[in-house]
Amino acid sequence: MISKTKKKFRKIFKDPFRNFELNNTILSQTKELEWAHIYHDSIRGNEWLEKLPLNVGRWAGNYSFFYVLNRILCDYKPSRILDLGLGESSKFVSTYLENYLLNSTHVIVEQDEIWLNQFNDRFKLSNRSNVVLCPMEKVVINEHEVNSYKDIYEKVNSKFDLYIIDGPFGSDRFSRYDILNFVEKFEENEEFIIMMDDTNRLGEQDTLHEILHRLKKKQINYFTGNYVGNKKLTVIASNKYKFVTSL
Repeated sequence: MISKTKKKFRKIFKDPFRNFELNNTILSQTKELEWAHIYHDSIRGNEWLEKLPLNVGRWAGNYSFFYVLNRILCDYKPSRILDLGLGESSKFVSTYLENYLLNSTHVIVEQDEIWLNQFNDRFKLSNRSNVVLCPMEKVVINEHEVNSYKDIYEKVNSKFDLYIIDGPFGSDRFSRYDILNFVEKFEENEEFIIMMDDTNRLGEQDTLHEILHRLKKKQINYFTGNYVGNKKLTVIASNKYKFVTSL
């Protein structure tokens, strides 16, 4: 028994970096499983959500993302919702519009017309979910090439209560930077919630730091919270919505 134990320890410490990575992977997956249970408990009794065909994870939001989104839509009832990237979150919000948020509107920005057509073949959005097609283009932000929605500010020129940031395709640096022009229009008394997915990645961290910098510069009071499973979601909220950072 002692000999077997020694062999196990030698194997672990032979490559400590690999072991560290493995432990982190196991930890993140364990957290994700916990969030899955929390999410399913949070929608229990809502038949229209329980029956929603939702593909969680991978390119879509993970369980912590959908738990937080569910709580925001249920508890705070945002009336104007911007959704950057057509996908599972769009289905989720649209289902809420049909069953609970009967006076809310939902603008979805999508980069790919082929994907839009395929999506529409499989799922019928609410009449109050409006898809705006903005092809992806490359722009330069702080000397880095970044994916951006072409003409988004001409096609979507309004303010929202909830901003869901999960598109366009991520960039290595300053990813999903389009949200900054919306933040730039915020006023001192602005009330808002920003959900920024994938903030475990450097590109999204760049953009997150810039959002916070702009808010400070405008003297807008804000609160932040992180929700971590196998990915990281960061929520930024004004005073009215501050409790979304600790759901």
